[in-house]
This record gives sequence, C-alpha cells and structure tokens, in this order.
Amino acid sequence: MQKLLSVLMMLVVGMLVLSCDKGEAPDPSDQKSAEAQAVEKLTDGSQITWTVANGGSVSKDGQSVTGDYMNFELRLISTGTSRNYSTTANPVFDQSGTWSFLGGNYDKIQLSGQQPAAGKEISFSRNGDKLTLTFNIPLPNVRVTALAGSYVFELGKK
Repeated sequence: MQKLLSVLMMLVVGMLVLSCDKGEAPDPSDQKSAEAQAVEKLTDGSQITWTVANGGSVSKDGQSVTGDYMNFELRLISTGTSRNYSTTANPVFDQSGTWSFLGGNYDKIQLSGQQPAAGKEISFSRNGDKLTLTFNIPLPNVRVTALAGSYVFELGKK
C-alpha cells in the first residue's frame, strides 16, 4: 500500500511540474519581418538624424574627406509605407527625397533624386549609435568627375 501511495504521489508531483507555466513562447506573429527590422535599424521605427559631427567620418577612395562633410546630416524618416530623407546641402546627396530597399536586400537602400548618390546601391550597417553607408559613384555616370569614387560615410546618431 505504501508503495502505491508513493507511486501516486510521484504521479501527482509530476503532473504538477508539467502543468506549471514556464512562460509563454513568443507569438510568431509578434516577430518583426526582415524589412521591419531593417527600417528600425535606419530610423529607430520613425526617424533618426545621422551626422558626421558626432565622431563620424567620410572617406573617398580610402582617403579622408571628413573636413568637406563636417556639417553633413542625413535624416531618415519612415511613417507607415512612406520613407523619406533629407540632408544638409552637399554635392553628393539631394537635399530631400525618398528612400527604398533594393528588392529583398534589407541591407541596401537607394535614394531618389538627381545628385550623384541618387539611384546608387548604398550598403548600410548599424552598430549601436553608428551607421555606416558605403557606395560607389562611377565615373561615366557622374556630372562632375571630381565626385566619382568609392565613399564610406560613418555617421553618429544625433
């Protein structure tokens, strides 16, 4: 009889342990899409201004040109399906326009506009409060040959 009670107690304890709530698994519908995650990297969900002035730098063909871009700011905005940008005046980017991802590549954007960076594939990466943009302005497609080259903009969050 004592053995039967021990077995029943073990079953009851086992059922209690199994029925205890160990926390709910995350709902897969709560997980953000790759696109939403990329938008968040660029805009923190709505908008961020990125600047050279906060410890950033700019290089062209591996040479520092930071001094030419010390006042450069890039504001990336995302509201619903609308994605806009604005910059301070500079010869590479338009002052404003729209941005979009390149197909399913959520680590590359493209800007609208007429300036040399417009329509180019711009790779980006974010590490904390730092955003790195990398792109190339080819010689045959640029109005001012002095702007042709491979650029790396390392920007800090304003």
